[in-house]
Amino acid sequence: MATNQIDDVLTTLSSKQRQKAMMRFEILKPHLENDVTLIQIAHESCTSLRTIKRWLAKYRENGLSGLARMTRSDFGNHKLRSELIKLIEGMALHKPKLSIATIYRRIKTISKDYGYSSPSYASIYNIIHSLNPAMVTLAQDGSSAFRNQFELIYRHRAEKPNAIWQADHTELDILILDFNGSTIRPWLTVIMDDYSRVVVGYMVFIGSPSALNTSLALRQAIWRKQNPDWIVCGIPEKLLC
Repeated sequence: MATNQIDDVLTTLSSKQRQKAMMRFEILKPHLENDVTLIQIAHESCTSLRTIKRWLAKYRENGLSGLARMTRSDFGNHKLRSELIKLIEGMALHKPKLSIATIYRRIKTISKDYGYSSPSYASIYNIIHSLNPAMVTLAQDGSSAFRNQFELIYRHRAEKPNAIWQADHTELDILILDFNGSTIRPWLTVIMDDYSRVVVGYMVFIGSPSALNTSLALRQAIWRKQNPDWIVCGIPEKLLC
C-alpha cells in the first residue's frame, strides 16, 4: 500500500484505531513486502499463527481499516500494574534497542514469575509507542543525536558575536598510535561561536572528553591566535557544553 493511501485511511480512524492498525500492519509487513513466512512472523511477534492469518485475511479484504476494526477482549480493558508499565518503559529505553517481541517475551516471563496478569503484545506496543520520541532518542542514540534531531526546535539563537559559545566533542574517524604503540582514535573538542558559526578554539587529545580538555580548548578560543588570518577571540557571555 502506498504511503499516501495509508495516510488517507488513517485520517478516517480514531487514535486508538490508528495505533491498532499500524501495530498489526507492521507485524504483517515482512510478509507483504519480503515474503517472510507467516510461521516466522508469528514466532518473532509472539502472536499465534491463527491470529496472524486472520489479520492477513482482514487486511486483504478491507486494508488498514480492516485491521483497525478488529477487537480483542483484553485490548484497552486490561489494566496493567504500574510496576510492569515502568519496567516496559525502562526496557524500551534500553541501549542497545530491544525489539517489541523481545520485551514482550521478557515481560511475559516476569509476569508469570510474580503471579501478575501478562499484558498483551498490543498493550506493550502502545506503551512503547506512547513514549516521548525525544526521550527515546536521547536514551538510545545519545546526546549528539538528540541535539541534531530536537534541539533546533527550542534553540535560542545568539544576537551578537561572543554572546553564546558552544563546546562539542566527537571521536575522530582516524587511527593513531598512543605512547604504548596501541592503535586508538583521538577525540576533538570544538568551541564555536553561536552567532557567526565560526570555530574560535579546539583541542585534539587522547582519552575521553573532560573538563580539563574543554578548558584547554576554551583557553585557545579566548586568546589571540598566532595565525593572523584567525582573528576571532574574546570572552563569551555564556558557554554551553
